[in-house]
Amino acid sequence: ENGDPHRTAILLRKAWSLYSVTPLYRFSRGRLRDYARLLSAFIAAEKQKGLAVRVGDELGIKVAVSSLPDLQGSEQDQAAVLVQLSLRSRSYPKDSEEKIMWSGCFCCVCGDDLSQNMPEDFTCLPLFLASGPENYTSIIGSWFQKTFDCSFRRLTISPLNLSWMVAMWAGCKVDKAATPVELIFSVPCLPHPLDISYAIHPEDAKALWDTVQKTPGEITQEEVDVFMDCLYSHFHRHFKIHLSATKLVKVSTAIASAHCDGIIKILHSQYLSGVLMLLTELAISQIE
Repeated sequence: ENGDPHRTAILLRKAWSLYSVTPLYRFSRGRLRDYARLLSAFIAAEKQKGLAVRVGDELGIKVAVSSLPDLQGSEQDQAAVLVQLSLRSRSYPKDSEEKIMWSGCFCCVCGDDLSQNMPEDFTCLPLFLASGPENYTSIIGSWFQKTFDCSFRRLTISPLNLSWMVAMWAGCKVDKAATPVELIFSVPCLPHPLDISYAIHPEDAKALWDTVQKTPGEITQEEVDVFMDCLYSHFHRHFKIHLSATKLVKVSTAIASAHCDGIIKILHSQYLSGVLMLLTELAISQIE
């Protein structure tokens, strides 16, 4: 990570809902302050059930739109855009600290395949992360869609992609205290929901992955399948349960955790760009 860690720390240790976003039409980085002002008025109008609100009225919610160039994975990537809503009570002094109530981040990390063929008037930021009340996500998404002729779509994570994530992250070196590698499986066709939690010591998970991976730095589907099959075999040997008949719904490691519903929490700053690169790839595949 070569960027400012304080600027990108906002993305760490927070649950984010994932979306894929089609390219933004006529989005200008020179107008970020204007966008914040217009978005503030739109939010105020929506909150007041459509009543007209003058741009710039002070209604307790402040909108900030800024650029995060530190999240670029390559020279062709567009710099990330951070949108934040903060709440300040009218009774507080103007210079008091504001409480951030909602955050959203548009980014593209190593999305060269999409960026290379993009017309000049379009900005490619296919991955959107949102953290905060869903009603604000809906309002802000609506404004961006109307303003830049783009489309938002919830980004879910398939069991196949979850297995890739746990294999990749289990093989990463982490200096902090040992965090178990945990997999959550959902058992289908039962009258009541039943989940199975499978926790592995991180050193054991890494040792297994090191025996499976043939070329350091490269991962194949075959290696991921072998890694998962070994975990399934070990579980069956002890509990006589075939995990292959269940659905993998969540994985957690010291690097990050991810849920099939498209909720992710990034825990380690060193691997922030790597996680966002994988999510960018998923977002692009959904757009295409």
